Amino acid sequence: MNLYVHTDCKVVSEIAQLIKLIDYVTRYEWDTFRYPSQYIRIKKDNWNKLYHLWLTPLEAEEEEITLPTEKRSKFARWKGKFIKNSEPQEVVRETTNELPETEAALKQYFLDRLLNFQFKWATSTVTDQSMMNNRYQSDPTLKYFLQRFPDTFLLMYYPVFSIKKTPIDAEIIFISPIGIEIIYIIEEPPSSVIMADGGRTWTVETNHQQTKMLSPLIALKRTEQIVKSILASHEINFSVQKTVLSRTNPIVFSTAPYNTKIIDKNAYKNWFLAKRKLASPLKSIQLKAAEALLQHCETTSVKRAEWEEDANPFKIVGEES
Repeated sequence: MNLYVHTDCKVVSEIAQLIKLIDYVTRYEWDTFRYPSQYIRIKKDNWNKLYHLWLTPLEAEEEEITLPTEKRSKFARWKGKFIKNSEPQEVVRETTNELPETEAALKQYFLDRLLNFQFKWATSTVTDQSMMNNRYQSDPTLKYFLQRFPDTFLLMYYPVFSIKKTPIDAEIIFISPIGIEIIYIIEEPPSSVIMADGGRTWTVETNHQQTKMLSPLIALKRTEQIVKSILASHEINFSVQKTVLSRTNPIVFSTAPYNTKIIDKNAYKNWFLAKRKLASPLKSIQLKAAEALLQHCETTSVKRAEWEEDANPFKIVGEES
C-alpha cells in the first residue's frame, strides 16, 4: 500500500483518530483538547523508536538477552509495552529478525499494531470500559478509515446520539480540520450499477436484475439534523457536508442532491487524494465541534475491576507500566 509519510522525518501520518465507536466509552470524552495532540505525539515517538531498531539491527541484537521480561530485547520491550501496556508476559526470545524486511512493510506492521492502541482508547477510560464486539477488530471499512487518512482526522464510527433521552443511530462522521463530513457507505458487487432516484428508494442493477434500497439521503439527513442542532446549541459555526460514498460502483443520477456529494468509483480517487493531501494541523474549532458532539453521545460502559492509578494512561515505550 502506498502510505502517506512525511519524507523529512519518515513519520507515519496514517490512522485517523477513532474518537467514538458506536456507544462505547472513549477517552476523548474526558478531554477532547488534550488527547488528539497527545495521540499524535505518542504515535510519532513509537514509530521513531521502532524505525531506529529496524535501521540498527546489530545494535538491538547486542542487547538482546533471554531473561525475565523486564530485561528483554529492545524490540521485545517495545512490542510488549505497545501491545500489552500492563501485565508481565511469558519469557519469549524475540529478535529484530521478526521485523519486516522492507520499509513499506514496516510501516504497515506499525499501523496494524497501532490499531490495538486505538481500540483501547475508544473502549476504555481509567475508570470505565465497554465490552467491544470483536467484529470491529476485523471490520474492513473501519480499518480503511483509520489507516488511509491523516491523523488530524477524527472519526466517529456509527455513533449513537442521545436526543431528548432517546438513542438515535447516526452515520459515519469524519471531522477534519476544515469541516465535518457525514458519510454513507454503499458497497455492492463491482458489476452493480446504482441509480439514484429522486424518491425514498434507489435502484441497484446487477446482471440486469433490479433491487430497491432505501435512499441513503434519508439517513444522511437525519444525522445532519442532529449534528447541526448540536453545533448550533454550542454556537459553533463549522462546515457540515453529506457524502454518499461508493468505492466499488458507479452511481447514476440526473441531478445531484442538495448539499450532498455523490462520490462513486469514478470520482473516488480525487475525493480520496484530496483528503490525503490535506496538510493542516488540528484546529481549535474542529476540537470544539468534536467535544460538543461527544457530549451528546450515548455511552454504555461498566466500572473497571481495578482503576489504573497511573494518571498518564499513555505509557507505551520506554516507561514503566
